[in-house]
Amino acid sequence: MFTRSLIPDREPARSPGRESARSRTMRAARQALRVLAAELGTPAGPGTPLFGNVHSRWLRRLPYIVAFAFTVILLPSTRTVLSDYGMSGGLAVWLVGGLAIAQTVPLLLAVTRPLQAWWVIFAADILCAMALTGADRIAGRAWPWPPPVVIGYLVLMLALSLRERRRTLIAVWLTTGVVGLLFAPVAPDRSHSTGVLLFVLTGVLLLMGAILRERGAVQRKLLEQETISEAERARRTLLEERARIARELHDVVAHHMSVITVQADSAPYRISGIPKEAQEEFGAIAATARESLAEMRRLLGVLRSEEAERHHGPEKTPQPGIGQLPKLVEGTVRAGVPVELALPEELPALEPAVDLSAYRIVQEALANVVRHAPGARTRVSVTATAERSRLTVLVVNSAPPAPSAPLETGGTGHGLIGMRERVRLVDGSLDTGPLPDGGFRVAARLPLSALPLSAKDSATA
Repeated sequence: MFTRSLIPDREPARSPGRESARSRTMRAARQALRVLAAELGTPAGPGTPLFGNVHSRWLRRLPYIVAFAFTVILLPSTRTVLSDYGMSGGLAVWLVGGLAIAQTVPLLLAVTRPLQAWWVIFAADILCAMALTGADRIAGRAWPWPPPVVIGYLVLMLALSLRERRRTLIAVWLTTGVVGLLFAPVAPDRSHSTGVLLFVLTGVLLLMGAILRERGAVQRKLLEQETISEAERARRTLLEERARIARELHDVVAHHMSVITVQADSAPYRISGIPKEAQEEFGAIAATARESLAEMRRLLGVLRSEEAERHHGPEKTPQPGIGQLPKLVEGTVRAGVPVELALPEELPALEPAVDLSAYRIVQEALANVVRHAPGARTRVSVTATAERSRLTVLVVNSAPPAPSAPLETGGTGHGLIGMRERVRLVDGSLDTGPLPDGGFRVAARLPLSALPLSAKDSATA
């Protein structure tokens, strides 16, 4: 005889894997809602107006004009449509007016705070859809979003996409779609439902606005990088020119130091009766001069480019001066630039630094003519004024004979940088600038003898 047990059967134990999967899903959903709420509640901008950073005054005012125009147009049309929808439903006049104002006037706020404007307009749109749900004349009409509501919402989306982050735009788009789906089961006429339409159009406008904003950001970054690159290029050119000048002046200074060394070493043999203390002093001078020469050679090794050293070897040719200008002009004439050269009958005795600087200034000026004004008539004149102790170097070119594209169009002015450095080296002055007829003028005034370092320091002090 069998008896039924009065103890109820235990419920089957839940699968640990199913329970963990369900908990993970719930946890992921809660995390997604928290992220969605955080994105919708955190504006990206500090309240700066749209297009507030552009230089054009008209573009800065454009968002205000557009927002004001849509507000003026949509406010009466929204009120009329809502009154027509709720005519038989008994919607109060104050409710129709309040909803119309809440759905349109915040467009003015969207110019500076589009996310806050979205909260107001979207909440008003939801209240409007709920108020029109029981209206008798809603059948056969667009719902839950009437046409004026759709237009105002799309204008708001454009302003939102130009300001907010990508994650915020996705959150707004998903929220719009979810609310549209929630209204779908109670739609009086699903053939005229605008939930899907607004969802699609919102996504398109948000995508377009985000692309335009990111494109503008990329262009601004490229412009900043170009500006930085140009500044770095100019700085690098200046440093290279200074290093080049230092390499060239090495031979000048090394010659004088070598003379000092030879004179100090040979003084005891050339001059009889020199005391022992004086001989020791001459020896110390010669040793100091040799050490200075060694240090200069080390410095030159640092300044000289490794590439130039590898391909051309050490620079052993004499440095040029004013005496080599006829040869320089002859080469420029062969390049297709008619050049006239005017030199004094007797070349003054110049210090090597001044002589080299004058030659390099003419060389850079003629190179600029060849590059930027090919074929232009050019005049080079060098004059020396003994009473003023000044050497004037003047290079003037006219406009090119025929409009032609220059060989270089960068216009970076790197040649002018080298001229200024050389003039500053010998304490001279440089005057450059365009001429009224389309030509260019370079005028350098150099001292016949370079100012000693101590005199420079005292003049600067």
